[in-house]
Amino acid sequence: MGIFSSIKKALGGGAPQDFKQLLDDGALVVDVRTPGEFKSGHVKGSINISLGDLNKKMGQFKGKTVITVCASGMRSGQAKGMLLKNGVTAHNGGPWGRIAKLKN
Repeated sequence: MGIFSSIKKALGGGAPQDFKQLLDDGALVVDVRTPGEFKSGHVKGSINISLGDLNKKMGQFKGKTVITVCASGMRSGQAKGMLLKNGVTAHNGGPWGRIAKLKN
């Protein structure tokens, strides 16, 4: 896999996701930015757990569907991978503003 394919995959590229449907079905939005970034704006109803703290909180996501978000999609891509490795159904929502538009 080339570097551009890796970046596209990390940003949620590949098969398109119906994030609106995931939200309607009760998916949790987990924002993996720092608390300071989160305070500057976030998805209504989202949970803020910075990427560095995600492993410590992994248990609370068992059996749930999670949409990860951040500023650009890179950290949320990492978070998605971490969640998947722990058996959590996860999707990379990319930049938080994309998902915020769906939560009207």
